[in-house]
Amino acid sequence: QVQLVESGGGLVQAGGSLRLSCAASGLTFSSYYMGWFRQAPGKEREFVAAINRSDGTTYYTTSVKGRFTISRDNAKNTVYLQMNSLKPEDTAVYYCAAGQTILVVTLKRDYNYWGQGTQVTVSS
Repeated sequence: QVQLVESGGGLVQAGGSLRLSCAASGLTFSSYYMGWFRQAPGKEREFVAAINRSDGTTYYTTSVKGRFTISRDNAKNTVYLQMNSLKPEDTAVYYCAAGQTILVVTLKRDYNYWGQGTQVTVSS
C-alpha cells in the first residue's frame, strides 16, 4: 500500500520560512517523479514544484521561483520543499504527489499517488 505523509506545515509570518517533508512508503521511490501542489480555499489545486526521478531536474511555478526549493533524498524515501520569503498568498494546503510516468509535470492527472496534505498559513 502506497503512502505519502506530509509534515512541516504551520503558521508563519510573512517573510519567514518553512520546510515541508513528504515521506513515501510502499513504492520504489527512486522510480517516481515527486511533486508538490497546493490548494487555497475556494481555488483549484495548483502545481508548485516537481523533481524528476533521475538527474534531479527541478521544475517550479513562476510565483515561487527563487523562493522555494524542492529536493529529494532517495535513501530516505523523502522529498522536501524548502519555502523561504513566504507571502500571505502562499497560504494553502500543500500536497505531495508521486508519478511514475509524467508527461507534463504540472498536470495533476499525471500523478498516481497523493498525500493527505499539510496546512501552511502565512500571516501578514
